[in-house]
Amino acid sequence: MIKTEFGIIDIIEKDKDYSKYEPNRYHCIYIDDDRYINDWWDRLTLMKTYFHNLNHPETGLARWGVTLIPPESLAAFQDIVISDQRINEDKQLVLLAEKIRQAIRENKYMIHYGV
Repeated sequence: MIKTEFGIIDIIEKDKDYSKYEPNRYHCIYIDDDRYINDWWDRLTLMKTYFHNLNHPETGLARWGVTLIPPESLAAFQDIVISDQRINEDKQLVLLAEKIRQAIRENKYMIHYGV
């Protein structure tokens, strides 16, 4: 399994470069990149995101880097995750859905560490 990780940033810093790998700091959970991300790719590329910092707007996920997912993109991300039928058999997807729900509730950015 190749892990891809997602966490919540408590306070986003406008000029900070988030490239440093700090999954514990953001209380990241992981899912199997090979099992999910490819299947979701077309829908993920419609989400507004940032790569490494807020000065680099993009769409989708940085597969081999760091993505910042803004609050306005979280509902779309949540829809992608909870509409995947495999959520009924994979507790990691359930944890990801809960993490997204928390970020939405708290109006916070999420961070994604690619493979």
